[in-house]
Amino acid sequence: MIIREPVRDRQQRIRDVLRRLEEDHDVWVATASSSGEPALVPLSFVWDGGTLLMSTRRANPTARNLTPRGRVRLSLGHTRDVVLVDGLAEAVEGRDLPSASADAFTAKLGWDPRDREPWVYLRVTPRSVKAWREENELPGRLLMRDGAWLD
Repeated sequence: MIIREPVRDRQQRIRDVLRRLEEDHDVWVATASSSGEPALVPLSFVWDGGTLLMSTRRANPTARNLTPRGRVRLSLGHTRDVVLVDGLAEAVEGRDLPSASADAFTAKLGWDPRDREPWVYLRVTPRSVKAWREENELPGRLLMRDGAWLD
């Protein structure tokens, strides 16, 4: 039997999303090639309060698909506690990433891709965020539009 949680108001959902961005380690990353071939992979990330920072091999489809459009969809959580983030991603070489960002990545995730030549950082700026648990939370699931949290 599925137990329904009470419907959260927008401010509670935003707090829950921000907590997940701070505490979670992994996110599903969905991209598509220029011919429309989808790619879905889990990547570890760190949240800096405005962007998500991940890293993958430069030759992987996820990194290749981000050029030139940069559109990406991220998913946190499971099917009964969904956070969907639509964002714009950019590839950043390790030497071009601010040290504070690279240090935060290493501190949280326990590895450092800066010196791994075939690796690149992916920095995602959220443009839209939706969150819901059950069908009763579908209304009001939009929490961010055009990069701004809704009041």
